[in-house]
Amino acid sequence: MQLSAVLTINGVAVKAPKSFSAIVQDIDGNSTRDASGNMHRDRITVKRKLTIAWGPLSNNEIAVIMQAISGVFFGVTYPDPQTGTQKTATFYVGDRTAAAYSWNNKFAAMMWQNLSFDLVEQ
Repeated sequence: MQLSAVLTINGVAVKAPKSFSAIVQDIDGNSTRDASGNMHRDRITVKRKLTIAWGPLSNNEIAVIMQAISGVFFGVTYPDPQTGTQKTATFYVGDRTAAAYSWNNKFAAMMWQNLSFDLVEQ
């Protein structure tokens, strides 16, 4: 039985995103090329960068997500393409962008769209 993919940030299962990309990054130290052009690589570790975006969100939905990423570092459980499983690691967030989708003064309701940010593994 296959488990469904769930995105959990700081212990909170957030609304499913519109788009999700997982980038597997090699972090190198002092990598150089010799006189023959051969690479001598000092790979220190492998980390993930998650690029995530949502479609329309209510005030409550966006607040839940924004509060979950407000710490300096936080845990994230996400579907990992290299392991084929849900993986949990510690991340930090880059710049956050959110555009107004609908502004309705009559009902005092605000909708948001295209909340997006990168999560970078610590």
